[in-house]
Amino acid sequence: MRIMGLDFGSKTVGVAVSDSLLLTAQGVEIIRRKDENKLRQTLARIEELIVEYEVEEIVLGQPKHMNATEGIRVELTNEFKEKLERRTGLPVTLWDERLTTVAADKAMMEAGIRREHRKDYVDMIAATFILQGYLDYRGMQKQKED
Repeated sequence: MRIMGLDFGSKTVGVAVSDSLLLTAQGVEIIRRKDENKLRQTLARIEELIVEYEVEEIVLGQPKHMNATEGIRVELTNEFKEKLERRTGLPVTLWDERLTTVAADKAMMEAGIRREHRKDYVDMIAATFILQGYLDYRGMQKQKED
């Protein structure tokens, strides 16, 4: 079993997948689209990746504001969540993504990736941080139960 992490944006979706032990998240790709409302190809690509990586659960970043209020991006993400659930039949968990893009940008800066190239990777790395946060949480919950 593997879990997929998604960072849903207006024109991109960053994708990460866990290892089979559910310990680590690895970035896979960034799905790009020209129009924010054109999701058919995006969903089709996600389905291909689900089959390829044998994914059984999806974690979707929830873009709340820093003060925990919800804006239009949360509404759009909730709609995307419903489409994912209908299309894939998999459970989709919303996960707080505040500061993941900032953390991804900082990690790239520390790795020496030039500013003009960071935008090419930021969504995939943010998806990795979203998924890793969820995996770490699951691991802590499991330890508490044992």
